[in-house]
Amino acid sequence: MPLDQPVPRILKVVDTDVLVTLEETALRLSLSQRLPVAWVVENVAPEGRHYLWPAFWHRLSHRPDIPDHMRCELLLRLRTGDQVRSLLDVLPVDFDPLANVTSSDEGRQVGHLLNTELSVRDWDLRRAEGASASE
Repeated sequence: MPLDQPVPRILKVVDTDVLVTLEETALRLSLSQRLPVAWVVENVAPEGRHYLWPAFWHRLSHRPDIPDHMRCELLLRLRTGDQVRSLLDVLPVDFDPLANVTSSDEGRQVGHLLNTELSVRDWDLRRAEGASASE
């Protein structure tokens, strides 16, 4: 059972197509942490590299049909060039085949960004404030 095991300490990198698929899976399964797919398609850079870092195992005890899954920190590259943080619940069967980040420099940089960049919510709020200030 995954909850009895530590989460993998492996940083994964995905392209936008894979990210959209992971978000669609989370939506289909009604997992707790996910972004609206329409938001991802509208805001995420089509050619972007995005990163998943497992934080902890998550279980939906009220839904035994859903397997244990990882709650991952997510770093997104946006069309604007900004990077933002979010969370995404990912099944192990979907996480395992993703490409590993093998560069320690890249891993350190992503770790720093996961601790310093704005969350999606804060980025959206700043963008909305900027739009209302220009009106």
